[in-house]
Amino acid sequence: MAPDDLHVFSQLSTATVTQRITIPFAGAFGVVKHRLEKIFESVEPSTDEESGLPALKVHGRVTLKQESEKHISLQWSSDPISDMVSDSIVALVLNISREVPKIVVEEEDAVKSEEQNGKKVEKVIYALLVSLFGDVKLGENGKLVITVDGNVAQLDKESGAVESEHGGLKERVRLAFERIRSAVKPIPLTAS
Repeated sequence: MAPDDLHVFSQLSTATVTQRITIPFAGAFGVVKHRLEKIFESVEPSTDEESGLPALKVHGRVTLKQESEKHISLQWSSDPISDMVSDSIVALVLNISREVPKIVVEEEDAVKSEEQNGKKVEKVIYALLVSLFGDVKLGENGKLVITVDGNVAQLDKESGAVESEHGGLKERVRLAFERIRSAVKPIPLTAS
């Protein structure tokens, strides 16, 4: 018997059970959308009419809303397929929540290691310049002051620009710095 015919041929009536669950999630709602699109064929973005918050409709059955910065809610009419879809969405969101701290820690470690590498590179550049020219000191604005036989050259570590009244020293410092920098920071393989 069809559910619509139930009340016609019996004294029973049909009912729809709407289920709702709230899940803790502090990440970006776009990450959830991206992951859902990789798994499900139909993920339609929308906006919740009541609150104006971003929402997604998965397979036309389960509505996913970003309730706050720390919560996502799911709502669906209960049936075997909708229940299965909602279970997989809950698992996906909880899995993303578990991955987010790892991603943040890895990014922080990458930033720290890059800063450490930058300091090491500066030390190597400084040591090589000292071995070539002898008297190398840190001057104003982060420039290195190189003195050879009374002649002074100022080297900008960022741009590689050299200022000096002595043309020969200026060219030697510029060429040496260029070679040192290319040895210490070679061209990356994934250059675009």
